[in-house]
Amino acid sequence: MSHDQKKFWHAGNILTAIILAGGLVLTFLRFYKGIGAVSNLDDNNPWGLWIGFDLMCGVALAAGGYVTSASCYLFGMKHYHSAVRPAITTAFLGYFFVVVALLYDLGHPWRLPYPLVYSQGTTSLLFEVGLCVSLYVSVLFIEWSPAAFEWLGMRKLRNIAVKLTLPLTIMGVVLSTMHQSSLGALFLIAPGKLHPLWYSSFMPVFFFISSMVAGTSMVIFEGTLAHKGLHRMMDETHLKEANGVAFGFAKAASFILAGYFFIKVFDITMDDDWKYLATGYGAIFLVEMFGFVLLPSFLYAIGVREKNLKIVRIASVLGVLGIVVNRFNVSMVAFNWQLPAAERYFPSLMEVGISIFVVTLIITTYRFITTRMPVLFEHPEYKDAH
Repeated sequence: MSHDQKKFWHAGNILTAIILAGGLVLTFLRFYKGIGAVSNLDDNNPWGLWIGFDLMCGVALAAGGYVTSASCYLFGMKHYHSAVRPAITTAFLGYFFVVVALLYDLGHPWRLPYPLVYSQGTTSLLFEVGLCVSLYVSVLFIEWSPAAFEWLGMRKLRNIAVKLTLPLTIMGVVLSTMHQSSLGALFLIAPGKLHPLWYSSFMPVFFFISSMVAGTSMVIFEGTLAHKGLHRMMDETHLKEANGVAFGFAKAASFILAGYFFIKVFDITMDDDWKYLATGYGAIFLVEMFGFVLLPSFLYAIGVREKNLKIVRIASVLGVLGIVVNRFNVSMVAFNWQLPAAERYFPSLMEVGISIFVVTLIITTYRFITTRMPVLFEHPEYKDAH
């Protein structure tokens, strides 16, 4: 075995190969034998891990795209420019693979585009979510495409795509506002199924605000991982601006998390749900609010004040985990809370395996793109073409 082959077949790549191979086997079982062969979904629990994690978490954690591009291009914060392409890349891959994951969850996956071309269900929230997500995937692809065009040497197409930056950013913010909030609105039709501590008429607002937290936290978290694994790909500008990006987004995340915490308290007060805090579900809710909302807000503030990047990075991990915890609680833990334990949903190992497979596909694709295309560095031929 040559030196290059030994370098390629290290532990990380071997693990990735095993996960991808296993995922392909599970994919075959899912589409050959049907959804019931690999999942624990039923009529009482039609939405499970693939919706709670792959969709709900995936869409929220991909919010770094609209947050970063809006900061740079709409609010004039040009010192965040180096973070735009990594954030857009992550967002595009996140949304694209959300659509891929949906194919596993749908009983008739070939009908995924039906609402757009066959049935105009304009009064349906799912129609609105589907329309916005499909449009936003297209927007993200065009926003991301300059990196691919620079890599391929297609200067004319690259220049056309760059000229569309401002209208695409505006469209991205509008579409994100709509579908991030509408994902929360989906649960408004199930007031008896979702526990009162999580159910609220303001769920669309909560989902949108928390998506901003997810976006800011994910930019910091992704930057941390990229600096460790892809440091060699970063140019001087990216390295110089990285700390400023982290502290700037940390300051924003601290304020947003604090605001989110207080409006949740107001919501509990208005609905008089304080009595539920003394229950088991109350304990879960308190862990979510204090451990994954108030604590990261405090850590972000301390990290910014002390200029301590380590604290900011720890807070970003809690911020990302907090979104996962919240979406899991809403879509699974606190959903159908009144059913007997034997009838409650718990994901199968094959469901977990497919979710791990999808996440691994995202990471593998991200590595392929960032090690070849000008995402973490500026292409030498376009340094003055912004």
